[in-house]
Amino acid sequence: MTAFWLLSGLAAALAGWMLLTFARRGEREAPADAPATLELDELERLRARGLMTDDAFAVARAEAARRLIRERDEQAPPVARPEDRRWVLVAAVVSAAVALGLYLALAAPGFGDQPYERRVDQWAETPEMLDAPQLAAVMARAAAERPEDAQAQAMLGAARFAAGDPLGSASAFRRVVALEPANAQAWARLGESLVRASQGTIGADAEAAFREALRLDANQGGARYFLGELALQRGQPEEARVMWAPLIETLGPADPRRADLIGRLEAAS
Repeated sequence: MTAFWLLSGLAAALAGWMLLTFARRGEREAPADAPATLELDELERLRARGLMTDDAFAVARAEAARRLIRERDEQAPPVARPEDRRWVLVAAVVSAAVALGLYLALAAPGFGDQPYERRVDQWAETPEMLDAPQLAAVMARAAAERPEDAQAQAMLGAARFAAGDPLGSASAFRRVVALEPANAQAWARLGESLVRASQGTIGADAEAAFREALRLDANQGGARYFLGELALQRGQPEEARVMWAPLIETLGPADPRRADLIGRLEAAS
């Protein structure tokens, strides 16, 4: 913790030094007189010596002034004023103070860092209090300890799916179907994980998993839904009807999912 505070202080000091240094450099690098400015001075001298009439001087002076304005707009870099450096220093100090205040208010100063495994130990003591990523971490360790336990692998796959890790979920369900090839639900969950990992695309691996799930158990609703969806994408409404008809029968008349499935079949026919 002491090293953290030392590094934080050094980082804040370095940031302040860089800001002040570049602010001073901007002030030193103020542009020299532009050519148009020198031309105005020369015009004044020519008129004073009687070598230029008032009318000619007015025209030339207006043209030189326009060039001066244009040159300043296009070429002049911003110049820091002396008081700007004070504001930069104040901003750096305030930023460091705010960061420290937020750390003291929201973090746990003085609390030693915990190794990841120790945190997983604590999470495992209260599984009902965990969010999806924490539960996935607990289940990952349990599955690693029992690699031949299909139930542990299935729970890991479900936890990873809920935690937004479809690739990890698919990996776990592949392990389940390797241990239990006749597990229809695991095949269906494998297909769902692959679809999620492909951003909703039902690829060849997912289709094969869904078809194997239905071969083992015709009541796998998730597999039926995705295979019906794939049939509609292929322009096969009758195949989609075969897949979705059992789903429609299980849904109540007031269920919006029933109306959605029926409506999509009618639109495709």
